[in-house]
Amino acid sequence: MTSHGKLRKEKGSLAEYETQIKEVRGQLSEQLKILDAQVEVKTQQLQDLSEYLRRRGEIEAEYARSLEKLSERFTVKTKRKEQLELSVAQCWSVLLTQTRQESRDHSSLSELCCNTLTQRLSHCIEDTHRLAKRDLKTYHQYHVDCLAAEGKLKEATRLEEKQTGKSSDLGISQSGGQRRSSVKKIERLMEKRQGKVQETQLKCTKARNDYLLNLAAANVSMNKYYLQDICTLIDCTDLGYHLSVSRVIRGYLSNRNRTVQNMKNGLQQLDSAVTGLNQGQDRDALLQAHNTAFCLPLRFQYQPHEGDQVCEVSAEGQVRFELETRFQQLQSRLASVTLETEEVKSTLKTTLSNLLESICDDDCNPTPDASTTPSVESTGDGTGTKPTLAKRRANQQDTETFYFTKVKEHISGSSLISKLQAKHDLLKEAIQKVPVYIFPRTQPGRSVRVRKARPCSQYHHKLFSGDMLSFIQSSGQQIPLVVESCIRFINLHGLHHEGIFRVPGSQTEVNHIRDAFERGEDPLTDSESDIDSVAGVLKLYFRGLEKPLFPEESFSQLMELAQIKTVVSSFPRPVIIVMRYLFAFLHHVSQYSDENMMQPYNLAVCFGPSLLRGSEMDGDEVTLAPQINDLVKTMIIHHENIVPGPSELPGPIYEKCMTLEQEYCEPIMEEGEGDAEHPPSEDEWDAVAMFDYVARSAAELSFKQGDHLLLQSKVSADWWRGEAGGVKGLIPHKYISVAEG
Repeated sequence: MTSHGKLRKEKGSLAEYETQIKEVRGQLSEQLKILDAQVEVKTQQLQDLSEYLRRRGEIEAEYARSLEKLSERFTVKTKRKEQLELSVAQCWSVLLTQTRQESRDHSSLSELCCNTLTQRLSHCIEDTHRLAKRDLKTYHQYHVDCLAAEGKLKEATRLEEKQTGKSSDLGISQSGGQRRSSVKKIERLMEKRQGKVQETQLKCTKARNDYLLNLAAANVSMNKYYLQDICTLIDCTDLGYHLSVSRVIRGYLSNRNRTVQNMKNGLQQLDSAVTGLNQGQDRDALLQAHNTAFCLPLRFQYQPHEGDQVCEVSAEGQVRFELETRFQQLQSRLASVTLETEEVKSTLKTTLSNLLESICDDDCNPTPDASTTPSVESTGDGTGTKPTLAKRRANQQDTETFYFTKVKEHISGSSLISKLQAKHDLLKEAIQKVPVYIFPRTQPGRSVRVRKARPCSQYHHKLFSGDMLSFIQSSGQQIPLVVESCIRFINLHGLHHEGIFRVPGSQTEVNHIRDAFERGEDPLTDSESDIDSVAGVLKLYFRGLEKPLFPEESFSQLMELAQIKTVVSSFPRPVIIVMRYLFAFLHHVSQYSDENMMQPYNLAVCFGPSLLRGSEMDGDEVTLAPQINDLVKTMIIHHENIVPGPSELPGPIYEKCMTLEQEYCEPIMEEGEGDAEHPPSEDEWDAVAMFDYVARSAAELSFKQGDHLLLQSKVSADWWRGEAGGVKGLIPHKYISVAEG
């Protein structure tokens, strides 16, 4: 390659270096602009945060002052009035205390936002600017060093070019000298030039070495700057910025958390106070505080006239018959008024429940989007649209009017009962004592035949949580004793019981009855057993069976209601007998739904999950529940058409009127123990119907008000066995008045 080519190549390299240096300078300038802009962004963020905290502090201060004024206003009002130890007053005091605490918390937050946090942010702004300026000085120093390195690089490049050019000129001069000089001159010149060439080559080598060293230093300096120094410079500009902002926000959060905790504690205290609201306790406290005004006055004393000292009702002589007649009239009147008052009381209870439900409407606790959802008038088409507030208020006022009317009737009726009862008791004491019958505790006029059974352990099969088929086969009982005894007890005492099978009984008594049946005993011979607990035992038996009453393998077929009769007919004989007995009983219970509130569907909901259980293959229990309930409801209503009767399948059947065998009725004469509700010891007694009654089964009798009835025996506390118009059957006790013989 010629010297001219080398020069052109070297000049091209130098131009490339110049371009690269310009790009680096432009990049450094852009970096400087970005860092300056970043300082401005951070400054603006700190200023905005400071302004927010200042405004928030002003709002919190204003809110705290308003809460304080509100609290002081009502605190002064409550102090002016006579304070009683009432639950409402305590609840009101807790609310005011919580309001004062909330005011203090907001005042503390205002002080923190306006002073401490804003001052911390202003210091952070100053630190940011100061660090940014100091960092720029460092940046400029690095920039000067970079320019010095570039100058050294250029100087080394020029030096190399100069030395290279001289070497080339020396070579050209040597060739020309050889043509013009003699050999001797040429030799001297060669020696001289050779020394200069060696000197020049030495300088060129030194220049090249300096060039390479400076080039390596420049590259390392560039690498260090871009890979390390830039991050260090940015970190210097951000020194303390994030930490300061974090401390400010955490200080705000700490105060807010303390406020929220105080608010939570206050709300919990208020919730406890609201839970402690007790109408009866406040009523008693009011009566005690005004004892003089509400205390019972002295009894009216008998004031004798002109020395007449007789102060008792006399039944001697001719007035005895009159008093006895009046006594019977009082009995009839008392029974009539009592029945009417009980009906009013039942209506009053239902009305009170509806009124409280109206008062407990959800308007006081709206959903988050309740404010944006317009209230719609009820369309009355069964869609369940909630009526407007005005409509509900009107309905509530109508209910209140009806409620107070019934309260008035109930108070009047109960007062009349008290007066009639007082007269009744006086006449009872005055009339000569007559023998009365004290019946066994189980039933008036009845004793109970205790059904003896072997303990279940002798059958080698459990009664509860066992296999019903195995138990029936080993015990010989076509109907398990627990089923028969519970149904008999409910038949005698629970057909009119509201919520039968739905209201839970005492778990202790349920366990006691269950254990007795498990031992082979019949614990339900005592009429004082709790009816809800007995119903719970019956449900517990069917629910705990190892295999449900309806076989699981027939589940899918039973869900097709059209095949019920065919599927049931294929069940084992003992299962069909128990099923026939049970569903006849449940149908009988549903006939008294106007009193016990248990329609067929309600009974199906109670018994469905116990009688029919699907396997995992059949689906989710929640999904299948409606179908199971519909099936059991159909069985209750149409059991006579679905389950084979006694003509097709001989065996025990359910009797709507289950009586206990009469063994003895022993007259006992005790002073002061006469009971007007129990007639004297004749075989039959006369009675008068006080109200109309329509029979709900073939075992009951229908009659009109004023009809004369003939009573033969009392089968339970609520029913008589008697005769009306030559027809025999059951007569409800509450609808008649028994005449004394």
